[in-house]
Amino acid sequence: MANDPMWNPLYYFIGIVSWPVLRVLYRLRWSGRENVPPGGMVLASNHVSNFDPWPLGYPLWPKRRLRWMGKSELFNGVLRPILLHGGAFPVRRGMNDREAMRRAIELARGGDVVVMFPEGTRRRKGLRKKYRPQAHTGAARIAIMAGVPLVPAAVIGTDRLSRLGPLRVGYGKPIPFDDLAQNDHGTAARIATDRLMERIEELEEELRAQ
Repeated sequence: MANDPMWNPLYYFIGIVSWPVLRVLYRLRWSGRENVPPGGMVLASNHVSNFDPWPLGYPLWPKRRLRWMGKSELFNGVLRPILLHGGAFPVRRGMNDREAMRRAIELARGGDVVVMFPEGTRRRKGLRKKYRPQAHTGAARIAIMAGVPLVPAAVIGTDRLSRLGPLRVGYGKPIPFDDLAQNDHGTAARIATDRLMERIEELEEELRAQ
């Protein structure tokens, strides 16, 4: 791990300075952290803002190593070292990026938490459930191929940061997919993704009701 860019003072400094911002200014609260198992896993959440990873990962910091798939165009000369030190790795959006998939599987098997957003892109304001695009199966595929848990999560409030609205995060129990072993990877991933998205939506509703 000595050559891993995450093992550096900046990674921990970011978490330390985030405490007063998230916990005091935005009144971050979370629930269900006991549902997050030890070891490697895929953590899959809804996606409403570019800031979603911040509150989503904070409750698991610093004991868990969080890794993020980031769109490759963000990894330019200025942002690249910051993103790498923050745990991100590039993926080419809209393409079958096998390298990113292999990297994610490797990280999950190695004990890291690979964070993904099955909706792919940020949800537009006012977009209702029946109009949401079909979720991508990448999170489920990685979890199945890596042999690690697929954990649903939800975050609300990141689309109201300018109004200093409260942030809420919820973690659910791992999605069961042991019963899908007889299916091919594609079918198993689609069924697991359907289960995942249903649970994410339930978590969102639970957070709004708090």
